[in-house]
Order: sequence, then structure tokens, then C-alpha cells
Amino acid sequence: MDEIAQKKKNLDDLRAEGVNPYPNDFRPLHTTEEIHSRYGAKSREDLEKVEDTCVIAGRVMAIRGFGKASFLTLQDRKGKIQVYIRRDDVGEEPYRIFKKLDIGDIIGVQGKIFKTKTGELTVEAQSFRLLAKSLRPLPEKWHGLRDVEIRYRQRSLDLIVSPHVREIFLKRTRLISSIRAFFNSKDFIEVETPMMQTIAGGAVARPFKTHHNALGIDLYLRIAPELYLKRLVVGGMERVYEINRNFRNEGLSTLHNPEFTMLEFYQSYATYEDLMDLTEELFCTLAYDLCGGLTFPYQGHTIDLTKPWKRVSLDDAVMSSCQVDRNTITSRETMARLLHDKEIPTKDEMTLGELLLLAFEKFVEPRLIEPTFILGFPIDVSPLARRNDKDRNKADRFELFIAGMELANAFSELNDPQDQRERFLSQLQEKREDIPQELDEDFLMAMEYGMPPTAGEGIGIDRLTMLFTDSASIREVVLFPLLRPEK
Repeated sequence: MDEIAQKKKNLDDLRAEGVNPYPNDFRPLHTTEEIHSRYGAKSREDLEKVEDTCVIAGRVMAIRGFGKASFLTLQDRKGKIQVYIRRDDVGEEPYRIFKKLDIGDIIGVQGKIFKTKTGELTVEAQSFRLLAKSLRPLPEKWHGLRDVEIRYRQRSLDLIVSPHVREIFLKRTRLISSIRAFFNSKDFIEVETPMMQTIAGGAVARPFKTHHNALGIDLYLRIAPELYLKRLVVGGMERVYEINRNFRNEGLSTLHNPEFTMLEFYQSYATYEDLMDLTEELFCTLAYDLCGGLTFPYQGHTIDLTKPWKRVSLDDAVMSSCQVDRNTITSRETMARLLHDKEIPTKDEMTLGELLLLAFEKFVEPRLIEPTFILGFPIDVSPLARRNDKDRNKADRFELFIAGMELANAFSELNDPQDQRERFLSQLQEKREDIPQELDEDFLMAMEYGMPPTAGEGIGIDRLTMLFTDSASIREVVLFPLLRPEK
């Protein structure tokens, strides 16, 4: 008989004996962490004087039987603890029921605390209850769940058997809480903007499309909240932020999931240079909160967030990495030839700015391990950014790179409604799938009421979590990453 069949037989036997395998009237009063914290430092002799009893619940992760007594490992949301169950303590009939339990079952235990001869803190059960019968076996103890495909498809199982996976998502929650505390302390207001939009705007990306039956209109899942957050800035919300989902109908990789979480924030009367300082402060605050300091490991590298961080122009970065001069990067023809010679595919409609950005992504980005701000992006790849006063072909924009990943994108916002309209019209002429094919007149009308000088920034929460948890893939930090359905 295989394990699943045996577990189902045990379930049938328990029901036949009048045992409810799925009750809902047990309430744990303690966690394993509380028990370890309260009693872990006490000696065996001190624990013998303690009259307290504890009431815990959790999943059975291991059982070692010795006839009239058994040891088991119980796991709850806070950790694990050993439980000792003896027939003479719980009674002959309950102990007989206990012998029908399996690894994976969820039970409740009431008992006293003691330490074994080896010094392991243990709950001596006075009574126990079966709370939920498991019908599927857990992975083999010593090998765990190694198939990454199964791990992502069966995240529940992954969380049961992989403590380090639970720690990643607990750290993700702490990270988001720290971000909120940081911005709240600086007088930013957290807001929510529409997920479904009539025009897909705020970034250059292919959107997901849906249909609203009652209104009879097509809608898009948002690719960015930018244009709505700027409406709020126009309305007098001078400091706003949002942490929420974006959706982009594009490929999957270790750095990309079609559904992802972004922090986006806007600060009036600030420039992109102000946001570089703010970003340094934010990341350092997160590093102290999550890692206890400014240095921590990531995929074989030691990341050091000590300020100040490098600030390098995109032009200089490409020239240095590709070993070319400024004449090469200021001509579309020579940039196209450079990429062709390096066997990087290009398209005829790509602008000089797009070719320069492609060269940067291929040859510079993977090498940016230590925190580096890249400045001076071409204006033709920055349709919502303010033009630089000294070089009208450049935008007041930066991107932040750490460990070869882009983690933030920010700029001084374009607040000239006429310039914004001209850029939107220029985009429409390109007739590309990743660019909206209609003007967002509502946004332009809002801008015409007057938007204060403002700087804004977007930070990918998933990649940020990767950085602070030493995770190589975005699928490690998204609870349920998108996967192709199994046949």
C-alpha cells in the first residue's frame, strides 16, 4: 500500500472510532518561539520547579516511537519544538489513537516543559488533539523539496518543508513595513490608484487587455501608476507613494514576472538629484533593518551600501565598457554598426537613444555590482522626464543598479503640458504595441491646471527583496510566480 492510500486508511479508521479528524474548537495559547524564549535558558533543575503548562498547535514533522512513548517534532509559524508523548501520561486510548497519526498531521498539545538529558527543550504532553489529517506525504526528510518546478507550483508544500523559504517571505513583509515607515516619517501619504485603466500609460510596455461587460469598454491592467499619481500631485498631494501591482505582457526571466510589485513615489519641489540622496537613505535604512548593517552577501559578492554611491553618466559608461569614443555614441549609424559588430540584434526603427540604451543593457549593466547611479539618459527614451537645462538631448533622470540589477528609475518630472503633449504625439507616430495608441487627454488636462516642479521614482519590490535575501531569481521572492499550466 502506498503512503497516500495508507494515510486515507488511517483517516477512515479514525472516523470509524468516532474521532473527528477536522475539528475547529482548539485554541493554542503559545508559540514555539515564546516557549523557547521563556524557558530555553533555564536549567533542567529550574524547569522541574515550573508549574506552568503550555498549549501549542502545529504540524508533525517527525515521529520517533519507542513502544509506550514517542518523541515528535512540532512545527508552527514561529519554529519547531520537541514533544514527548507517553502512554501513562495521556492515557491508553488516546495513545492508541496517537499511534494512527502520520507525519504531516496537525495536532494540538497541552503539557509541561522539561529538558532531556541532551538538553533539548521539550513539551511533555498531558493531552493532545488531532486537528487536521494530512493525506499526502511530505518530501523525504534529508533531501527536502529540490525540484524548483514543484517548489513554485506547490508553494504550500515548499513553505512547510523549507524554513529558509518562509524566512524570505517574512523578510519581504518586514521590508515593505520598513518602506512604509520610512515614507510615513517623511510626511508622504500612501494612496491607491486604479489597476484597470482605459489607456495603458505611465511606462513603455505591452499591456494586458480585458473587457468590462457592463460598460461595454476595453480596459488595460496598469503597466504603471505614474499618470494617476501625478494627477494627485496636481491636486495638492505634494508627497505621495503607492505600493502595489503592475502588469506587463512580456517575457519571464530571473528578473521579470508579468505581475510584479512596485513602490512609486512623488515629491514636489524636489529634483532627481534630491531623490538620489533620498534613495541612499532609504536603502541604508532597509539594510540596517533587514541585515543589521550596510554590508551583506549577494550571490558571491559583498554588497556595501556605505554612502556616497557612484554617479556615472550613461555615455561615459558605454564608452568605457565598449572602448569607443564620443563620436561613436553620438551617431545612430555608428551605434548601429557597433551593436551589429558585437552580434546584438537591432531594429531599423530604433532611435539613437534606444541603441545607446541597448548597448548599456548588454555591456554595462551586468558589471554594476556596487551601488551605482547612472545619469544622463537620452530624452527619446524618457518621454515623461524633464529635459536637462544644459543638454536638451538628455533627461534629468537616473537609474540605480546594484548587483547587476536595475532597482530604481527616477527623474525630475516633465510638468510642461505642451511639451508633454508633443512627446505623446511623437510616440503615437511610432505605432508600436508597447505604446498607447491614443492620447491621455484627462492626464494632459490635469497638467494644464499646473503641476508643481516634482521628482518621482519607481523601485521594484521584488528585486529589492532578491537583493536583501540573497535570492538569485524573482521566483524565489514571489509567493506564486506565473507558470505555464501543467498538461
